[in-house]
Amino acid sequence: MTSEPLSLTFNPAGIELDRRQGLSRQLYQALRARVLDGRLASGTRLPASRDLAAALAISRNSVVRAYDQLYAEGFIEGRVGDGTYVAQLPQTSVPTKKLSTKISTGFSTGLPTALSTNWLDLPVDPSSKVIHNDPLTRVKNNHLASPPSGPPRAFRVGVPAFDLFPFEVWAKLNAAFWRKPDFQQLCYGDPAGDARLRGMIAAYLRSSRGMQCSAEQILITSGAQQGISLCAQLLVEPGDGVAIENPGYRAAGHAFAVAGARLHGVTVDSEGINCSELARLDNCRLTYVTPSHQYPTGVVMSLARRLELLAWAERTQGWIVEDDYDGEYRYSGAPLAPLAALDRHGRVLYVGTFGKVAFPALRLGYLVLPPGLVQPFSQRRAVDVRHSEVSTQAVMAEFMAAGHFQRHIRRMRRAALSRRNTLLNAWPLTISGVGKLPIVTAGLHMTVPVDSVARERELIELASRVDVEVNGLSSYWLPESTTPMDQRAGLVLGFAAVPETDIEAALQRLRAVWHAG
Repeated sequence: MTSEPLSLTFNPAGIELDRRQGLSRQLYQALRARVLDGRLASGTRLPASRDLAAALAISRNSVVRAYDQLYAEGFIEGRVGDGTYVAQLPQTSVPTKKLSTKISTGFSTGLPTALSTNWLDLPVDPSSKVIHNDPLTRVKNNHLASPPSGPPRAFRVGVPAFDLFPFEVWAKLNAAFWRKPDFQQLCYGDPAGDARLRGMIAAYLRSSRGMQCSAEQILITSGAQQGISLCAQLLVEPGDGVAIENPGYRAAGHAFAVAGARLHGVTVDSEGINCSELARLDNCRLTYVTPSHQYPTGVVMSLARRLELLAWAERTQGWIVEDDYDGEYRYSGAPLAPLAALDRHGRVLYVGTFGKVAFPALRLGYLVLPPGLVQPFSQRRAVDVRHSEVSTQAVMAEFMAAGHFQRHIRRMRRAALSRRNTLLNAWPLTISGVGKLPIVTAGLHMTVPVDSVARERELIELASRVDVEVNGLSSYWLPESTTPMDQRAGLVLGFAAVPETDIEAALQRLRAVWHAG
């Protein structure tokens, strides 16, 4: 395979930029595509930003922004005193033939795609359903704890700054919809969701997340959890192995367990899910991951690990369910490209939600599916709920079309950053048994190590006495984990749910009770 070395004499003819669009985004995508398909091999030297800008007749700032994004995602690296080079990537990321930069559309919806079709034969009476071998016994306490209810307080996990949501704007758009509704929209709708909203979501993901997807690949759901459940229902047969991050999002594990899966907890290290451990699993059909900001450890999956995971899915014909629950929140540079943007073989199902940028009760999410899976997923969803509630979809579509959504995301990102900084700056130091604060580059929560589960529980109990909500990291592990118990301990704290003054007040109460305890 030949590389396309960039140098001071690099011929930019192969990179075509549309000057009516964002130049830095186009350059980033062009260079990323060349790394992924092998035209830019590992170790290739890139020109200085000033030289590439001159060669392409664009501003240096556009090149710098493109390079910054490639640095953040791990595609390129700097060598002190020697310039910028394409990073050393796993051999599995360079196939023997050139990868297409387009999403595969060659799927069959039959059994070769590993779709579960048994639901078509199930009786309508839900009492007749048999759950094989009681799979929920594989989940701690055999039940799923409900999310905390009531008004948000410090330091609730998974709740955005919805006190900043533009409710007046939303109310006006909602009133406008009902003032003169389109009667066609009031009939039974497409199970996949409102066509205009699907188009707006696809356009947003293309521009902000680098995903080459179309409206036809979008399936509207009632939140991220329904999207995960649909994946479990259609992609998993009873007895199939499913790999989930350990520690990880327990509600996802429940969804796959209910479908009859055998859950395999795969450890998470500083680069994300351990792909070597994953490769040793037998009969593993699917992997569930949170690569943009691992839940709950906060690890951002490295590019090398992302490519390893995609190679696993291609090699085994397995599926990857990518939950990008708070991917909009990155505090240096643009949000990282999701796995779905790197997928060239149609093995990634992308789960998105509006709940982390609007408010949880909105119950509006979406799946981005490989083209061949859209119809069976739509049919399955039609069995459950027929179609989504119409006005919420229509109002969100108008909210996005009028520019309110993008402005709100920027406002929410600034607010989360400010609230993160308040938590980090005012955190009580020298608490017995509590480790160093992490570096928080993304997401809506952070995890602080604790030296034992006993101390973790003591700290949580003391916090609850002063009306502060703290989660224990140990509760996110599968019960049969081999990791020593005390290595599972930690404190998981959300920092976006309440304003800075409430954060400071809660930390004052924690400081007093934790030092005393």
